[in-house]
Amino acid sequence: MHSFLNIFNQYNWEDVKTSIHQKSEYDVIKALNTTKPNLEDFKALISPVAEPYIEQMAIQSNKLTQKRFGKTIQLYAPMYLSNECNNICTYCGFSLDNKVKRKTLTDTEIISEIKELKKQGFNHILLVTGEANHTVHINYFLNAIKLIKPYFANISIEVQPLETEEYKQLHDAGVYSVLVYQETYHQEVYKTYHPKGKKSNFNYRLETPDRIGNSDMHKIGLGVLLGLEDWRVESFFCALHLDYLQKNYWKTKYSISFPRMRPAEGIIEPNVIVSDKNLVQLLTAYRLLNEDVELSISTRESENFRNHVIPLGVTSMSAGSKTNPGGYSVEPTSLEQFEISDERSLKEISDLIINSGYEPVYKDWDKQFSPC
Repeated sequence: MHSFLNIFNQYNWEDVKTSIHQKSEYDVIKALNTTKPNLEDFKALISPVAEPYIEQMAIQSNKLTQKRFGKTIQLYAPMYLSNECNNICTYCGFSLDNKVKRKTLTDTEIISEIKELKKQGFNHILLVTGEANHTVHINYFLNAIKLIKPYFANISIEVQPLETEEYKQLHDAGVYSVLVYQETYHQEVYKTYHPKGKKSNFNYRLETPDRIGNSDMHKIGLGVLLGLEDWRVESFFCALHLDYLQKNYWKTKYSISFPRMRPAEGIIEPNVIVSDKNLVQLLTAYRLLNEDVELSISTRESENFRNHVIPLGVTSMSAGSKTNPGGYSVEPTSLEQFEISDERSLKEISDLIINSGYEPVYKDWDKQFSPC
């Protein structure tokens, strides 16, 4: 079995950081003018010396995105099934040490939530849970998917890492994509952010996308939590991970998300501030590196940022999000995983996309056209 861990162990965090900061203006210009950028070019594009070139990066990103995806933005809604969690994560509102009301949706409550989302117009749903294997496990997921499948054309999940056979079961049940974030690739400090629970196992989490790839899942989503450690180094390792996965599981599609830390119950302050300018640089650098990868911006981001980011390389956005179980119809006041910044409805985001000269898309595939 392939393992990204073998590649990861060939790199050193501080060496990568030094390499990024040693990139020159010549390296940036070279990266902007090559037709097949590599990971060294990506380092140049995310380096401090590339900041004066962000506008040029944005123009190229726009052209590459339109060439590959057209002028379309896919819309989806996260649906939180449970906020129960066995992990202590210092940046998450669902952390085990937060003394708050826990809730896992029943069948009746799941149906209530999906009917409300369907009424709003969604056709792509992302199922999210905390990591509580005794409550939200593979059988719970399979049952939820069985209930949800008749209502939505596209089902994605963001849950605890599972085994390959379990991902195969989810694939067979109708799951289209799995999102799993390493949170931070800084192995030396990973344990300080995850002091208790299965999530504290760095290597097991790092190898999760390999297990997903071996299940023949249609799409894998990657990302880091921006604000934990140096965003430039984090993003290089995430790009390295993406490059590895595309070479080894080439039938699978990939997406990158860009979650910045947001306020939530009992969490730490960001260790590193990632500005809007930094995020634009990062997003466009990913597009220049890889014109096929999907790039997603969530409602963590402000209205102003999301208003302006549409032409810069984004291919999907969430809308009208609730980050608590039952938040759409059942229990609006239960614990949120984090605060939403952009609270506009699906219609408002759709209108924004249309007024920006783009087309909102409510699903991104049809079974009869799927190659798998």
